Amino acid sequence: MAESKPRPKIKKEAVAMPKQEPKARGRNFNEVALGYTEQQALEEANRCLQCPKPQCVAGCPVGICIPDFVKLLKEGKYAEAAEKIKERNALPAICGRVCPQEEQCQKSCIMGKVGEPVSIGRLERFVADWERSRGAKIPEKVKPTGKKVAAVGAGPAGLTVAAELAKLGHSVVIFEALHLPGGVLVYGIPEFRLPKSIVRAEVDYIEKLGAELKPGYLIGRIYTIPEMLRSQFDAVFIGTGAGLPAFMGVPGENLGGVYSANEFLIRVNLMKSYAFPIFDTPIRIGKHVVVIGGGNVAMDSARSALRLGAEEVCIVYRRSREEMPARQEEIENAEEEGIVCKFLANPLRFIGDEKGWVKAMECVCMELGPPDESGRRRPIPVKGSEFVMDTDTVIVATGRTPNPIIQSTTEGLAVTKWGTIVADENGKTSIEGVYAGGDIVTGEATVISAMGAGKKAAKAIHEYLMKK
Repeated sequence: MAESKPRPKIKKEAVAMPKQEPKARGRNFNEVALGYTEQQALEEANRCLQCPKPQCVAGCPVGICIPDFVKLLKEGKYAEAAEKIKERNALPAICGRVCPQEEQCQKSCIMGKVGEPVSIGRLERFVADWERSRGAKIPEKVKPTGKKVAAVGAGPAGLTVAAELAKLGHSVVIFEALHLPGGVLVYGIPEFRLPKSIVRAEVDYIEKLGAELKPGYLIGRIYTIPEMLRSQFDAVFIGTGAGLPAFMGVPGENLGGVYSANEFLIRVNLMKSYAFPIFDTPIRIGKHVVVIGGGNVAMDSARSALRLGAEEVCIVYRRSREEMPARQEEIENAEEEGIVCKFLANPLRFIGDEKGWVKAMECVCMELGPPDESGRRRPIPVKGSEFVMDTDTVIVATGRTPNPIIQSTTEGLAVTKWGTIVADENGKTSIEGVYAGGDIVTGEATVISAMGAGKKAAKAIHEYLMKK
């Protein structure tokens, strides 16, 4: 009897993602992570154990059949791998770049018990980029149902709902208040993390599925939700996100040179300050920039300020590094680029010069007490620890809240005291035929969680329409 060949030894370490060098990338807006080569993707895919009971799928908010697409990739069947991903996810090139896989699918990967988990997100990006370079395959259209749905907001939740319902044969119209679709994908995430061309390509795919896009439509002003239901739509999905900045309420926030992260990133992204002077949208950046906050928005703001010419950029965060909500990868990228983090400090006031521009910031040192409702240790001011730091630009990245236009123009729509819409786990609101999902329901969260909410809502809307 012939001896069976021993199984090849599986590499414990993940294949590293090629990146621009820190000194070079700190002065340009080109994408930092360069993506796997074909050889690197195959090497990383071969680390997948093809578990008979895969745990990674349960960790994916949109339920991608991860072992199946990785197996197809290993076999060199890239088109089929892309098709397998798109059975569950219409935005793979976006998710492969900005999704926190380390806290979701990769966290459950069995390989992580003996080494580093399989880099599922990087493989997803490779497959999506390969397909995009050759032209995405459009699924055959099913017989129209005759039902019409409005998706309000062209962010991750709205785009996901539109894609899912279009594939089921429903007529879908996406209404977007801004001039470009994508929501936070285009106004909030910088070019060096998520190129605008990637977002546009993913939106084009959803339009080819049959969804109609109407940018420049501010629902709540042009039409209200009740008017839409009365006139032409059988159901409405609200996915307007959390697009209003949250401020700290400390003295001096109205000084010149103090930006909300929202305004700052919109100027950089949608108004293309990153391409000045090609696009004439300059933004005033001083030599010493301070960013308040510890999330991904804070990291994006700090790294954008560096690229716009700041000499020094400091992130001030009231907790320790361990409590920072930003992705570890983004924290490391920021530190590699020379951005300094000052932990356990919180602003008390901003100090202006005689012309009304910020020149300094008074802070207080903090210490960590018992955990709060978020599960993180509560920061407590230390008496007598006040100090002043010089700064000529401040970016406040302490969170975002929902725009209240739709809530205030929709009678009978239940909302919370924070302005978020009340909806069940399937997105159903207090009004029949109206569903909601993403940040407008949960408050500011991740792209993939909004997509997961969109998937659930699309299924519920389909069932509602078929019974109607």
